[in-house]
Amino acid sequence: MDDDLDRALDAVGPRLRALRRERETTLADLSVATGISVSTLSRLESGGRRPTLELLLPLAKAHGVTLDELVGAPPTGDPRIHLRPVAAFGMTMLPLTRRPGGIQAYKLIIPAGGRAEPDPKTHEGYEWVYVLNGRLRLVLGEHDLVLAPGEAAEFDTRVPHWFGRADDQGVEFLSLFGSQGERAHLRARPRDRE
Repeated sequence: MDDDLDRALDAVGPRLRALRRERETTLADLSVATGISVSTLSRLESGGRRPTLELLLPLAKAHGVTLDELVGAPPTGDPRIHLRPVAAFGMTMLPLTRRPGGIQAYKLIIPAGGRAEPDPKTHEGYEWVYVLNGRLRLVLGEHDLVLAPGEAAEFDTRVPHWFGRADDQGVEFLSLFGSQGERAHLRARPRDRE
């Protein structure tokens, strides 16, 4: 096998683990969905087992990604990105990044409707949100905040938190999320020297 193929196959395990964690799915749940044993899934993610087509097809289906995305196939020359929205927790999440690990970017849309009761959750990571349209209600620990378009917030996700609409109108916002606690670093342009 050539080096490019070896590198592509070696990258499948971390990509599988990142997809599973991103969707907050356990190995046991994924085993039920795919019919692949927990031990095989674990070895695939750790790199202890080489991926085969018969293993990758049900995994791609379970994660809702194409086989090309799962194995990190090289681009075909078409510069368009084919984003696949995911509906969960009463909102639509549109992933804006395609690589596993590191900071992940999402556009989130909460449709118009009645107000939901906050149900704060915690998990590992660090998040930054920026409101594009509408008004976002952010319950963060003891704080109950309303963010308007152009406003941003950042926080450690180990603090109980919840997002929702602040009124009956829909809301759209961007989220940068680092599952390992990575923070977004913003760089300012250096001042012109005189």
